[in-house]
Amino acid sequence: MWTDERVAKWEQTGEKPSPVMVWTPQQTGAFLDFVAENRLYAMWHLIAFRGLRRGEACGQPWSETNLDTHSLTVSSQLVQDGWEVEASDPKTDSGSRVVALDDDTVDVLKRHRERQDKAREEWGTAWFETGHVFTQEDGSWLHPGKVTDLFERLVAASGLPPIRLHDLRHGAATLMLAADIDIKIVSDTLGHSDTRITRDIYQSVLPHVGKSAAEATAKLVPLQRKAEAEKAARKAAKKEKARKAAAKEADAGKGGKPKKDKAKAQAKTTKKATRRKPKK
Repeated sequence: MWTDERVAKWEQTGEKPSPVMVWTPQQTGAFLDFVAENRLYAMWHLIAFRGLRRGEACGQPWSETNLDTHSLTVSSQLVQDGWEVEASDPKTDSGSRVVALDDDTVDVLKRHRERQDKAREEWGTAWFETGHVFTQEDGSWLHPGKVTDLFERLVAASGLPPIRLHDLRHGAATLMLAADIDIKIVSDTLGHSDTRITRDIYQSVLPHVGKSAAEATAKLVPLQRKAEAEKAARKAAKKEKARKAAAKEADAGKGGKPKKDKAKAQAKTTKKATRRKPKK
């Protein structure tokens, strides 16, 4: 995780603490803001929030993307064989899956489709009809290697600490865990074959995920000393409240108004007397 301390050291030395690094939610948001006008913004957004693999995003067809039901089905991917690109089935059996889409992601994909439709009209007969959600400018397949190169250039231009494109997928997992999403749902969304894989890879990435678990565990144990301390604190607060109330009643019992009110009344009386003073 790119903590403030690690970012500071990276800025000084240019060294990554580990080959696998994940952005904080704030850093992820900063990157998405930076690339908001990029032609492939919707793909960066989809990977960042829903955790698709690079090949899955490159090979995702519109026919398996249902924005009306807020879901997409991962059923294919584009992979590299040397530098050549070919279509294949998902990485594992569990890689074939249905991924739920939030409202914001659906809106992002709708805007992307509108821009793609406009591009199709502009290219005319030169347009390659692949049916893919994410394509090159002319509609042809994306090259996964070139997508990675583009991502790395965008990260460098943003000034954010470096991560790999696959780490953006890792970030999606940590965001879901931080939002207290059930580990089984996170695992299914990512296409893992076993929840143990998800736990082993991601559970310790965000410190406050672990802290939340620790707090929840601590609340299950009714420590006597803790209960007594809380009771004493409530008693002290109640006593202080009673003391203030008694002091307020004592001031009211003296029959006098606050000095500020007395001064006001005296000024009013003087003014009235001045008005009634006969003319010489």
